[in-house]
Amino acid sequence: MPLPPGSLLELTPQGLYCPAAAAWVDPWQPVPRALITHAHADHARPGCGEYWAIGASESILRQRLGASINLIPVDYGQAHRIGGARVSFHSAGHVLGSAQVRLEAGGESWLVSGDYKRCADPSCTPFDPVQADVFISEATFGLPIYRWQSGAAVAREILAWWRAAPERPSLLFAYAFGKAQRLLAELAAIGVQDEILLHGAVEALMPAYREAGVVLPPTQPVSAIAKGESLAGRLVIAPPSAHRSPWMKRFKLPQTAFVSGWMAVRGARRRRGYERGFVMSDHADWPGLIASVNDSGARQVYVTHGNSDGLARYLREVEGISAEPLEGGHGPSRESPDPAA
Repeated sequence: MPLPPGSLLELTPQGLYCPAAAAWVDPWQPVPRALITHAHADHARPGCGEYWAIGASESILRQRLGASINLIPVDYGQAHRIGGARVSFHSAGHVLGSAQVRLEAGGESWLVSGDYKRCADPSCTPFDPVQADVFISEATFGLPIYRWQSGAAVAREILAWWRAAPERPSLLFAYAFGKAQRLLAELAAIGVQDEILLHGAVEALMPAYREAGVVLPPTQPVSAIAKGESLAGRLVIAPPSAHRSPWMKRFKLPQTAFVSGWMAVRGARRRRGYERGFVMSDHADWPGLIASVNDSGARQVYVTHGNSDGLARYLREVEGISAEPLEGGHGPSRESPDPAA
């Protein structure tokens, strides 16, 4: 379903556009003014005239989009007058510096969630429930089968898996930005102080988290370990792109595991070629999605990405909320299942 004509937000070839602010939220193409929910590549794209984003994400945005981008860092909850609109950013609990964007003009308010989650995460600011007249929500895991256990519980599972194979390197694959750092923070929170080895793609993003004061165990890049040195019993965190790549040749008989919400689906681990799967996501599970819609108090909900049709139908038929899938609301299609999830 397209957005109604004359709405505070409209869907353009560049993405969600707010005429009152002359700004796009997470534009798909270069635009003069971008309001960025977070620094994942499908939400923050290069070439925009100016970027408004949470200050904690600045170093990662500059690393990914270019050091010289015109970035306007903002704080959570601070209201800004942009053109004829009042704009504020509120924590989405997704990754470091992630935000929901609330726009208000003409007596109407809209909330764009970006990607978000409700469960506790020691690596980023908790989700902040925000009210608005209209709520645009993601639905990556918009099915009742998706219900997350705590990060601490998953960390204990990972620790047991790692400790059970002292004669082998333990290679844990997770998305380089957000998931990898959450894993490290969750392990630190249950008392792990062993040095953990990191793939270069993960290591490059660590300074932003340490500067933000996130408590992490000691880490070292794999590249700093002398060639030929035994890596038996070491835990290594790497992005999924490194799986079955030449980078893995230095590890002798490693055990492998993948961390993602998609591991809740039977057969997903086997199809991806990992020995073990751990269920942890940086997106909201089914109860989290329903709670966020209800907390928003929105009279109209639009659902994007994932099982948008099913979630919208549930909201209408069970919750009694006016809800529709938003066609094209998450931009050009991306690989599914999303490894970032």
